[in-house]
Amino acid sequence: MFRSRRAGLVRRLWRQRCPVPGADEGPGTLKPAAHALFKKLKDEELELLVQAVESRGAWESGCVWAPRGDPRGGPKQPLPPQLLLCRLYRWPDLRQPHELKHLCHCAGGRGGCGDAAALCCNPHHFSRLAVPETPPPPYSKASWPDEPQRPGTALWEFSCDWRADTSASRSTVKDGYWCKLAYWEHRTRVGRLYAVHETSVNVFCELPRGSGFCLGQLPAAHRSRAVRRARGKIGRGLLLSREPGGVWAYNRSEHPIFVSSPTLGPPGARGVTVLKVLPGYSAKVFDYEWVGGAGGWWVPGEGPWDPHSIRISFAKGWGPCYSRQFITSCPCWLEVLLNRPC
Repeated sequence: MFRSRRAGLVRRLWRQRCPVPGADEGPGTLKPAAHALFKKLKDEELELLVQAVESRGAWESGCVWAPRGDPRGGPKQPLPPQLLLCRLYRWPDLRQPHELKHLCHCAGGRGGCGDAAALCCNPHHFSRLAVPETPPPPYSKASWPDEPQRPGTALWEFSCDWRADTSASRSTVKDGYWCKLAYWEHRTRVGRLYAVHETSVNVFCELPRGSGFCLGQLPAAHRSRAVRRARGKIGRGLLLSREPGGVWAYNRSEHPIFVSSPTLGPPGARGVTVLKVLPGYSAKVFDYEWVGGAGGWWVPGEGPWDPHSIRISFAKGWGPCYSRQFITSCPCWLEVLLNRPC
């Protein structure tokens, strides 16, 4: 009974593998290494792994602790457990462990196991690192106006509708918020500001399990067809996390997200950089050290922009090479209003 149960779990795991193998390695190469790893996992770890891969990350799952060892992906090259399972169940083209990042809720990324001989290999506790496109695409070349913002007019929030209640300010630091979220449909803000106290927050329309900022519950009197289509692509949305030195965004949806912040461009750049983050990827979207003591900016066509803020558009990009020149033309987008770290 014991062996048949484990064998059933392994069969379920193998059915969930990525249908397309990597360019250099087929499933026949990874299968022996995977089975060798499965044999080393405890029963509870094997069950956790089955739950994670069958839900494809839709449900929050615990760490899968694997002994540190050298499962072999080939006759010469050792394959770490996390790389093996991420390649098998998520990214067949993955090559190196440094292409991966622990998600904020993974205890393995915080050294939470308490056992140096074990590591987390749950493939849905990792993301791939997004990097800027090279050379920069046309939509990242918009330039700032030559005239700087007048002294003493630093803006702590961005508002397309001057009648909207966008009351984020540095005073919220004492209230324990590290950011407030505003959801926009084109130039109209929908719902109230959402204050974030925890170090991470899910922003989603559909999520089977979990909590956070549910955009699907926000009412709106009239939605265009374009907005309804874009909302249908948000799905599991994204995970925002405050981590040492900055803010990270992990794309949990099945469509790209587009991100812009003052710290995404190279130091000293006088332009707006928009980064495309593919599904399953994450990016450091704000760096507290880079922004320094910057004051407010005025973006042509969009109005004031708080330098301590992030803009994220769901599924639709914007910029000179798009029909949407400004983020206010995007059907669904999120504004992250950050508090300055103490």
